[in-house]
Amino acid sequence: MSEPAPAGTETGATPSFLTAGDDARQIALRVTPGRSTPTHPGVLWCGGFLSDMRGTKAEALAEWGARTDRCVTRFDYSGHGESSGAFEQGTISRWAEDAFAVFDRATQGPQIVVGSSMGGWIALLLARALAARGETGRLAALVLIAPAPDFTDELMWKAMPDEVRAAIMAEGRWVRPSQYGSGQVITRALIEDGRRNLVLGAPFAVGCPVRILQGVADPDVPWQHALRLVTCLAEDDVVLSLIKDGDHRLSRPEDLARILAAVEEVG
Repeated sequence: MSEPAPAGTETGATPSFLTAGDDARQIALRVTPGRSTPTHPGVLWCGGFLSDMRGTKAEALAEWGARTDRCVTRFDYSGHGESSGAFEQGTISRWAEDAFAVFDRATQGPQIVVGSSMGGWIALLLARALAARGETGRLAALVLIAPAPDFTDELMWKAMPDEVRAAIMAEGRWVRPSQYGSGQVITRALIEDGRRNLVLGAPFAVGCPVRILQGVADPDVPWQHALRLVTCLAEDDVVLSLIKDGDHRLSRPEDLARILAAVEEVG
């Protein structure tokens, strides 16, 4: 097993790996070396459903870290990118476990967790787990980009026709057409596990500043979904920025500038 490079060590073009879970899946990660201190927290990137750490937003964060001497850690969930495992075996619990392993073993000091789409849900689960462990001090802030907490139930299951739900329950899987490439395999395990990780049912606190960027023209995560999250974070310092012409990816130069500005504001 290869271990991740510690903070302050350039990983270069080749990723490092750490082992997560009882099945010893190999999680690929890259670390941009730099500071990770109370006044200059490190940054942990949590990507979206079917995305990877070589995407536009993740690369922009890594480049920002190199320019500003800030440690930026990014990784691929199992079944994504350069990590091992089959995507169809993935669940929210499994991918959250991957993120926890990276946070615990590949980052040092306080972290700003930047979560995109599904990564926003993972970031919230990470915040909840840290609170349960009494380690909220390690969470400097959350920056959430088109966050999709509870998406398996709220944005998938509830929107599916009855025949699709029946197919998932009977066959265990359904291939959902996607504008971002090949079809998305939605499994019964993903849906059922998602229900065990719902976060929007009642108010909760993450104990740190939260910045949310949401496109009003997002076809995948409606801006009202982000507003619902804001109402659940009633005790925290939360700012929601609506981008009128923004889509789900928020990867245009002006969107990337907004994301980096949000990170700089909270850290």
